Amino acid sequence: MRRREKNAGANVGVLGKREKYIGRRYCLPGHKYGVIYRSVLMENLQYAANIALGFFGYFVFIFIFIKLWDYIYQTPGELIAGYSKEQMIWYVMMTEMMWFGSNAGSVGRQVKTDIRGGNIAYLMNKPYHYTLYILAKYTGEWSVRLPMYALLAVVIGTMMVGPVPGFKIVAVPVMTACIILGLTINAVFKICISLLSFWIEDASPFQWLYDKLLLVVGTIFPVEIFPQALQPFFKLTPIYTVCYGPAKLIVDFRPDKCVEILAAQVLYLAAGCGLMFFVYRKGVKKLYVNGG
Repeated sequence: MRRREKNAGANVGVLGKREKYIGRRYCLPGHKYGVIYRSVLMENLQYAANIALGFFGYFVFIFIFIKLWDYIYQTPGELIAGYSKEQMIWYVMMTEMMWFGSNAGSVGRQVKTDIRGGNIAYLMNKPYHYTLYILAKYTGEWSVRLPMYALLAVVIGTMMVGPVPGFKIVAVPVMTACIILGLTINAVFKICISLLSFWIEDASPFQWLYDKLLLVVGTIFPVEIFPQALQPFFKLTPIYTVCYGPAKLIVDFRPDKCVEILAAQVLYLAAGCGLMFFVYRKGVKKLYVNGG
């Protein structure tokens, strides 16, 4: 009897340690956001066919710009702002691939809707940080969309323009990291803008200005095509890290430029996250003071 009781006690101790280990494992700070990411990823995989319906709009947009640059580059081998015709077209294709494939507008819309509809009062009491929850959801969404648009861009570009001049396959991991950082930085700043809904009725006009700035300056045209006096200013804005940097490395990869862009992205991501947490904390404090 004593031996059985001793063995039973030992088994209980082992089970207790195992449960404690499992509980500790699943309570890791980043694990809950990984669960959110995987659940959204699996949900979006079921609607991949719906995502493919947006391919037509992307194709029309790229076709128009291919014809436009064909008309502008009338002399073979001509360079405009240091870009050949093939590089310029591929630049636009890559920036538009990130624009269509990320669907960053959904981030701002959800944050604005949660705040204006009062759902933020429910979500901010969950065992996760609200802004990181939004980022995890958004990452799960573009993890399905972006590869599909990237494949479409490669097919269209190879068939209609030809391969990227001087493309280095060994630099693909760095380019991928640069694209991921750019998408994350863009989402962080869009969250910051939408968090202004704590104080103003609608932050949509600010979102519109931010999107149009990115679209005109960094997406449709590279920074080098603008006046020399404005280029240093553009390099101090999110344009340099969100869309220009990743596309620049794809069409004209240089190690020194790669280090410069990645360093700028890390600094911008750190500053953006700090601003996001600060604005969210102030907004929640205002919500508590006003009684929700």
